[in-house]
Amino acid sequence: MIVFTEIHDVVGLNPTQLQIVRESLRNEGRLQSVLPALGVRTEEKAYQELAATLRLRFVDLAKSQIEHSVLDGFSAKLIHRYNIFPVGIDEDGSLLVATSNPLELHAMDAVTAATGQPVIPVVALPAELGKLIKSHLGVGAETIDGLMAQVVAEDNVEVLDEIEWDQSGDAQLAQEASVVRLVNEILTEAVEVRASDIHIEAQESGMKVRYRIDGVLQTQPMPSEINRFQSAIVSRLKIMAHLNIAEKRIPQDGRIKLKVSGREIDLRLSIIPMLHGEGIVMRILDKDRMDFTLRGVGMDEDIYEQFLKLIKQPHGIILVTGPTGSGKTTTLYSALNEIKDEATKIITTEDPIEYQLDGINQIQVHTKVGLTFAASLRAILRHDPDVVLVGEIRDLETAENAIQASLTGHLVFSTLHTNDAAGAFTRMVDMGIEPFLIGTTVEGIMAQRLVRRLCPHCKEKFEPIPSEIPNDFPYQKIMDEKIDTYRPVGCRECRHTGYSGRIALYELLIATEEVRLLASMGRQSNEIKKAARNAGMMTLRENGWRKVLYGITSIDEVIRMAKED
Repeated sequence: MIVFTEIHDVVGLNPTQLQIVRESLRNEGRLQSVLPALGVRTEEKAYQELAATLRLRFVDLAKSQIEHSVLDGFSAKLIHRYNIFPVGIDEDGSLLVATSNPLELHAMDAVTAATGQPVIPVVALPAELGKLIKSHLGVGAETIDGLMAQVVAEDNVEVLDEIEWDQSGDAQLAQEASVVRLVNEILTEAVEVRASDIHIEAQESGMKVRYRIDGVLQTQPMPSEINRFQSAIVSRLKIMAHLNIAEKRIPQDGRIKLKVSGREIDLRLSIIPMLHGEGIVMRILDKDRMDFTLRGVGMDEDIYEQFLKLIKQPHGIILVTGPTGSGKTTTLYSALNEIKDEATKIITTEDPIEYQLDGINQIQVHTKVGLTFAASLRAILRHDPDVVLVGEIRDLETAENAIQASLTGHLVFSTLHTNDAAGAFTRMVDMGIEPFLIGTTVEGIMAQRLVRRLCPHCKEKFEPIPSEIPNDFPYQKIMDEKIDTYRPVGCRECRHTGYSGRIALYELLIATEEVRLLASMGRQSNEIKKAARNAGMMTLRENGWRKVLYGITSIDEVIRMAKED
């Protein structure tokens, strides 16, 4: 079903403005930079003005459902060469073709000549048209077709490290222009959609590419012909990461430094041999997109005040806990940024160093040469630090060194993998630490999880049905105080997921006298948690319900990420 947008309040473009539009479309392929000259605020309005001036219809591709059958017999080369897409058949039998440049008459002439049908252009936004092409033909389809001539001839991906390769067949194929362009397009698309990870998986049916966006994996449409390039894509990525392209039997890890659309990006590459070929996962580290402040990561005001007081202690251990990918490192970096100044020496030991921070001395762990967390921490204490960050407490030796550092007057930050804040005490006891040392040195523990934010453009109000929500949801509160609750819908802004971005749920356990006593006695985590709650601690689940009441996230997200207390 094709959805055309009714165009209202349109004055139309005068000849001067039409010439400005013509030049902008020829040079840039869109109208974003000439909005002031056209007297409009949004690119959508500019295209509607253009459509009205040319007496064409404006199609809303985000709401339209395009059948695959419209592509039968239609040349993919025409789609990529002119950036057009057939969307349906008009009432008179003419072929409706979406374009973001209706002034390009050669495109419609070429379609008419190729199909033998009369053609009617309809105007569409360039971003929506690009998404439509990728959804039907796949990322990199034009590269596979060998269509290297595009409106913008230069790639917007630049490898910052020098690339070296041998003269083997794999290396030669990996450096083919079409393979380079295909890999660049996969990387660019991932950065543009705010993906945190790229998964390239080898399966019996061929290669699959998935992006993790806001914590959830989403499969990217790919043309079936990409399977022929699978080995070349893996080799190209290995070359970029300075790995051994001939080694296909053992796992390899590497790093790629890129500049994508003018932004410096770090990629952490992990390659593992699988049943049907090598699987690749790339973690995207985009410092420009990160906001390393405690308020920037979405910390509630009351928790922020408590945590700020905690991280300004002169000594002790502060732990951040949670599973992999829950934002622990971001919270720790934000805490360090809050307390760093010229009078404070801060040293970190990490594996790996995810982001480089100004004013902070960072050490990369190298286990193979003996530079472990424990060894680097011992060395750090001879370097006159005030604050130390240990990337993770993994073993007894590291835990003992961290405790020793706190006892000798240092403030120590670190992470643990536990389900909740109270579980950190029993986790350290399991490592072999004496309970009384834990109770003496640990000042506070922050447990956290990441939930997706509701898209502000499409979230809708709804009234929860008591029988369909958890027992601990504060239903009576929203009824008594007439608080609005929201649920996801999906729109063009959020890629029809209903969510955009993520925010953390926090559980801050402060070591009160009762908590210290229980920890020193080696009591179970449920007893410590009960004492902390009596002292005012808000659990992850309760913090999640608070964010639901604020309209930030949904009930389903809290249920997905935080278990019932």
